[in-house]
Amino acid sequence: MADKKIGTMTGWKYSSDVLAVFRFWPEPGSKFPSYKAGQYMALQRNDCRLTKKVVKDGGKVEYVTVLDAEGKPKRGPVTHSYSIASAPFETEQNGWLEFYVILEMDGGVPGRLTESMFRMKEGADDKMVYYEKIAGDFTLDKRAAGFENVILVGTGTGLAPFRSMVKQIDFEAASGKRDGVKYTLLHTNRTYEELDYYQELLDIEAAGRFDFVYIPTVSRPTERDLNDPKLGRGRANNVLRHLFGLPLKEEQDIQEIEAKGGDPTKAKAALEKTIRPALPNKFTLEALAPRMESSKTVVITCGNPWSMEDIKYAAEKRGMRFEKEDW
Repeated sequence: MADKKIGTMTGWKYSSDVLAVFRFWPEPGSKFPSYKAGQYMALQRNDCRLTKKVVKDGGKVEYVTVLDAEGKPKRGPVTHSYSIASAPFETEQNGWLEFYVILEMDGGVPGRLTESMFRMKEGADDKMVYYEKIAGDFTLDKRAAGFENVILVGTGTGLAPFRSMVKQIDFEAASGKRDGVKYTLLHTNRTYEELDYYQELLDIEAAGRFDFVYIPTVSRPTERDLNDPKLGRGRANNVLRHLFGLPLKEEQDIQEIEAKGGDPTKAKAALEKTIRPALPNKFTLEALAPRMESSKTVVITCGNPWSMEDIKYAAEKRGMRFEKEDW
């Protein structure tokens, strides 16, 4: 078991009420272990709402808040692993780690650990326990070795390991180390404000130190988003389907229901509400096609489980290797 230490949070940067980036410093006198881009660390807070697993009728699983003798929510330690968003060279140079987190909701109730994390205040309640070990095999040498094209698909905070990878590749490329691989990063969040690292990734793309394409899209576009030529639209899975020449998930649902003789009314209503995918203006399907040759491409994803499952379907439908982050 790795040793527990107490680090300090600094620099909360909120992109919305439920999304934030923060930097985390090691316990005084310590350094974080070395790591590879894509790995994770276990973090802990000790004042989290505690829950217990309850199996309902029909096997449905729910997590119910544990109450104390006075009927109040019981609090205690909760640990969860988070992908590191900073690049290894940044930690080596600066000493901190960076994390990209979402305030999880469970049936309308804020998540156990993230609720506590989002109450942290720099200079006051800014301490967090960490396990002095960085681990995981969600790394390019494990998941993308031998492929000429690597498509990275991040939904929401699933961008974190990919930001680490892209920053590290860019840093190494600046020193002359290039691997000849074509990297394509697709990141989707709800609105422009929630596309964390957006400008940084655009700048890396523009610098051209390695073969990198960045496709940012929003799934709930505002008027501002619709008028931004640098932004695409649509959920990540449907944007990937668009790139691969496949029908939208909602269109496929209708086809499958009708083939079975079912009633597609609800599926059609879902399709009407779906934001149809569109690429940023500078990209065309024809120009991106060489980055997506089936036998030479691996699709790697991290984020929303539902989206990852459909991304898997799209990748395998095109005969591509599929990899995802598993906890």
